[in-house]
Amino acid sequence: MIEVRGLKKSIRNGSRTVEILKGIDLSVPQGQFLAIMGASGSGKSTLLGLLAGLDAPTEGQVLVDDIEISQLSEDKLAQVRGKKIGFVFQSYQLIPTLTALENVLLPYELNANGDGKKRAIALLEAVGLADRLQHYPVQLSGGEQQRVALARAFVLDPPIVLADEPTGNLDTTNGQHVLDLLTERQRGANTTLVLVTHDKQIADRADRRIFLRDGRIVSDESGKRVDDGV
Repeated sequence: MIEVRGLKKSIRNGSRTVEILKGIDLSVPQGQFLAIMGASGSGKSTLLGLLAGLDAPTEGQVLVDDIEISQLSEDKLAQVRGKKIGFVFQSYQLIPTLTALENVLLPYELNANGDGKKRAIALLEAVGLADRLQHYPVQLSGGEQQRVALARAFVLDPPIVLADEPTGNLDTTNGQHVLDLLTERQRGANTTLVLVTHDKQIADRADRRIFLRDGRIVSDESGKRVDDGV
């Protein structure tokens, strides 16, 4: 579902070139839950942004469902992102002038035909927000906002969901609830889930874990998912 070949990313900092990713090769099959770990500055979020097409590599290729997104025009890239990738941000990224229901519906209205309202309501009900449909983000707690973001990521049934520290701004209880909901949705739809985290307990629930250090993969571990009773 995701194929990365010789991926490099560097930026200019004055007269100096800073190498963030130094040659990443990675293959993620359909339905796998992959956790990306590493210290701050190791390149985790940069890699996730490249997988989502939110940034362009300096060298190398990113293929999403056999489509090389690193070579697409911005319009074509937006179409691929809209139909194939759901993204869950640590900071929620909800539109403040839209209600919870309208935020979830937005990807549907931008990328699909027909009426997605029934599905959006069902997803919000599934994440426990049936009584918050008409609330604006400012009226929701952090945990509720992240659950809205989760429903939004799944509204188009994307084959891939990418999540950047999705529990990082939440307390332990809300973080656990959001993670449970995320993995339940992923399993139910056989979605490929790639999640950046620094939390080993979260990573232990993944099917596979890769560790980055100084822009390179230094470890790739597969093992049985730990469900913690879920």
